[in-house]
Amino acid sequence: MEDDLRGVAAHVCPAPATEGPGTGARIDAGAAGEGLSVPRSKLADMSRISRDQVDHLAMLARIDLTDDESEQLTGDLAVILDSLAQIREAAADDVPAMSHPQPLVNVMRPDEVRPGLSSQEVLEGAPAAEDQRFVVPRILAED
Repeated sequence: MEDDLRGVAAHVCPAPATEGPGTGARIDAGAAGEGLSVPRSKLADMSRISRDQVDHLAMLARIDLTDDESEQLTGDLAVILDSLAQIREAAADDVPAMSHPQPLVNVMRPDEVRPGLSSQEVLEGAPAAEDQRFVVPRILAED
């Protein structure tokens, strides 16, 4: 079962291929599997997750699942893993991985020094002020 879970970890936590494009590359599990690798041909098999695997993962995560929850999660995780397998099949080896479909640009305005309020103007809006400071209710007792 441990090998099956490592396969699931490698499928869910992909890392870049260790071989070049079009060479039947292997996918490394990275931190999730520490040195494990899975051939692409086995990715389709990984979308099948058993209830025992779900129960074992729940035990590792210290999640107490009822029988109904475990059964529901088995189906839900199978759907998620099937979707990931479809994405992997569609991904071309010559297309670099990306986090966003469009390039990100900084849309914030440049920092420019502008005149602000004087301390007197700020304190005018305060409910109470004394010696150029806000006066607030004491929350700690003096020692």
